[in-house]
Amino acid sequence: MQGFSLKDQLFNTDSVGDLAAELAGGVPGFEAAAFHAEVMSGLSERELLERLEWIADCVARQLSDDFPTLAAQLEAAMPPALDPGRSDDDFGRFIHAVPGVLAVRCGIEGHRERALGLLYEATKRFSMEFYIRPFLNRWPEETLTRLIQWADDPNYHVRRLVSEGTRPKLPWAKKIDLDPEVPLQLLDALHADGTRYVTRSVANHLNDIAKIEPRMVTDTLVKWRDAGQQAPEELQWMTRHALRTLVKQGNPDALGILGYRYDAPVQLKRLSLARDQLVPGEALEIEIELMADMHCPVLVDYQIWFQKKNGSTAPKVFKLKQAVVTPEKALIVKKRHVLKGNATTFTLHSGAHRVAVQVNGRVLGDVGFDLLT
Repeated sequence: MQGFSLKDQLFNTDSVGDLAAELAGGVPGFEAAAFHAEVMSGLSERELLERLEWIADCVARQLSDDFPTLAAQLEAAMPPALDPGRSDDDFGRFIHAVPGVLAVRCGIEGHRERALGLLYEATKRFSMEFYIRPFLNRWPEETLTRLIQWADDPNYHVRRLVSEGTRPKLPWAKKIDLDPEVPLQLLDALHADGTRYVTRSVANHLNDIAKIEPRMVTDTLVKWRDAGQQAPEELQWMTRHALRTLVKQGNPDALGILGYRYDAPVQLKRLSLARDQLVPGEALEIEIELMADMHCPVLVDYQIWFQKKNGSTAPKVFKLKQAVVTPEKALIVKKRHVLKGNATTFTLHSGAHRVAVQVNGRVLGDVGFDLLT
């Protein structure tokens, strides 16, 4: 959306006003109007995460210098916990990350256990996934002991934190020093959770590990399948989500778990493009025809080998279709792929490009086109 600002959406006069009212309601003597004015005076010049640090600075100036007292003040000012009746997509408000910032800043060295207790309460209002990670790096054994306890907590936001906070490649977050195998004991306890918010995190966690140790992921999913602790439909969903990177890479073990033979006897009879010259903004129209001598479940993807600025090419894989190819009838698939020229995360460059068809992880053929810019 043109003109949209995430930092203004998250941190603005209304959200700061709400936080001020909460603090004033829970902390005797907290001056809400002065806090609001101070925060707003320095907000516009700062970027998103800098705004959060600034708000925490302004909060701390009106709270105790004694960390246990500060933690109690923050807990007293917390809004009600997120609705336990929901089971998914209830992330909370970013403005409520302030206790996490102060737990790390003021409590990690001299007050570890009290700071972890503050994170426990805060994550019921907004996920503390970013703020548990410094504790994992500074106090790995002690923090893992807490996480093992939290994996069985009645509150699903606490349980989700156990998986999300230990992800090896959590977006936006600081790196953690844990061996990816260490949190598997936590995922073993969480994979049978009855809440999708938790199992999505578990699947995303496995997808992170897949980029480091693919075999660890496929072995874990087979173990969970054999254990039969999770509902089959949910475990199937988790498995597909966890293996999405490996499937794009054509990993035979991952494809086999999903029921697709890497060496399935499928032939590419036709791969054609409506046009072989395009400009940004136009659509690449692809038509594919597949045949087989036997019934074959297939996962059909397509790759586009894009030109890079340095003149080399690199592929991006896109999902196309799940189907069964039979001897009786060819499978014909059509796709219209718009070559977006104004994407914020990807730049198109002129030159020779290729489209390749990938079936069950195996590339069966390709065809070229030119992009004119």
